[in-house]
Order: sequence, then structure tokens, then C-alpha cells
Amino acid sequence: MTSLKDLTPKFRNVRLLLAREKGHPEGDREEGYDVLAPLTGEGRIDAEEWKSHRASCRVRRFRTGEEDLIGRLRRKPGGQWYFDYAEGDRDDEIGFHLGDERFVTGEYVSIERNGAMHTYQVARVERP
Repeated sequence: MTSLKDLTPKFRNVRLLLAREKGHPEGDREEGYDVLAPLTGEGRIDAEEWKSHRASCRVRRFRTGEEDLIGRLRRKPGGQWYFDYAEGDRDDEIGFHLGDERFVTGEYVSIERNGAMHTYQVARVERP
């Protein structure tokens, strides 16, 4: 279990909410992710800080009618970021260019889930 004493000043809680898409013309405030990760001053994932604090980098996926999934923020050898919930890769959710994205309120990020790409808006970024 991660505690506040394990985190460096670069860590932020990021709330991502489903943006407008087919079937959700207004988006969905009840579907999204809470991500705990170190960010640079520009709001990008700090890969160097992540390397030394991997166990503290967490993700929680929430959706109405489903149990929350708790996992980790991970990175593939080629640099692609993904959310990992259990052993194996069947449940992995891939971030589309997450290393280049800015986690700043109002920005958008894309995550592939079950073979489909979904767009999420950064709803808030705050210190843990």
C-alpha cells in the first residue's frame, strides 16, 4: 500500500473523465480513471521519477455498475504507457501517446480498452 511518505513532491492525483463519444454525447462523469503518478512541471509523466517509484504509481478505473479496478501505471520497453490490473496482458489498457500528453485540467488523453479507443478529459490535477 502506498502512503504519502512514499511519494515525492512531483506526484499528482489526476482525474480523467470520459469525454463526448458515440453513446455518450455529453461524456460521462461516472466513468473514468484516477491516476497517481509523478508529473514534470509541464504536466507530462516524469519517466525518470516513475522508474524509482514504480510501486507508488497507481490507477483506479471506475464505471457505473462495475466494481472499481485497481492497477499500476506501467511502461513497455518501447516506451508505451499502459494500465495493468492483473497478471498477463488481457486486461491491459494502453495509453495513446501518454508519454507526450500533458496532464493539465481541460486537456484530453486517449486510452484503448477492449480494442476500442476512448477519449478522456483531465478533470483535475492535485497534490495527493
